[in-house]
Amino acid sequence: MPRPRCERCQRPLDHCLCPLIPSLASRTRIVLLQHPSETAHALNTARLAALGLNNAELRVGEVFDGLDELLATPGYRAALLFPGDQAQVLTAYTEVDDQPLLLIVPDGTWRKARKLLYLNPMLAALPRVTLGAVAPSRYRLRKAPEAGALSTLEAVVEALNVLEQPVSFDALLKPFDALIEGQIKAMGAETFQRNHGPS
Repeated sequence: MPRPRCERCQRPLDHCLCPLIPSLASRTRIVLLQHPSETAHALNTARLAALGLNNAELRVGEVFDGLDELLATPGYRAALLFPGDQAQVLTAYTEVDDQPLLLIVPDGTWRKARKLLYLNPMLAALPRVTLGAVAPSRYRLRKAPEAGALSTLEAVVEALNVLEQPVSFDALLKPFDALIEGQIKAMGAETFQRNHGPS
């Protein structure tokens, strides 16, 4: 019989993260577009980001209807958080930035994220933004495919910390850290060291 789950954070009730999830306001609107294969992932960090930010939403799919309306949300300028040759490094809002970003964040492996862009040409056509220098990922359960690779939640936190400085969005990382600690505890310190410790 499956373990009862929290309706909100989707974690087993005995590991519910809701008490750690903040409720943060942001000028930036975050829209997380999640590939369906990510929904069952134990560390569904896009969901944590959507739950912790008042001005965020999570959509799941491969082809997204209503993108034209979404991208034309009044009061925002849309941009895609995704690396590329033309991507601009994010910088803090200035006094003259009267229009904050509607930041579209694809959630999935790099291959799945590229597929989302391919299947949704309106996304691929958006101006791209990327993060500058970032701290190493706290995601100690997964070998990063390259230096600077972050989980979706970490990327959102980094982006907001840059855009809306001096405001800090680090509180979003509390449930993420607890989730990782819980996973490490469940696998046992020895297994963790063998599989994920320094090589």
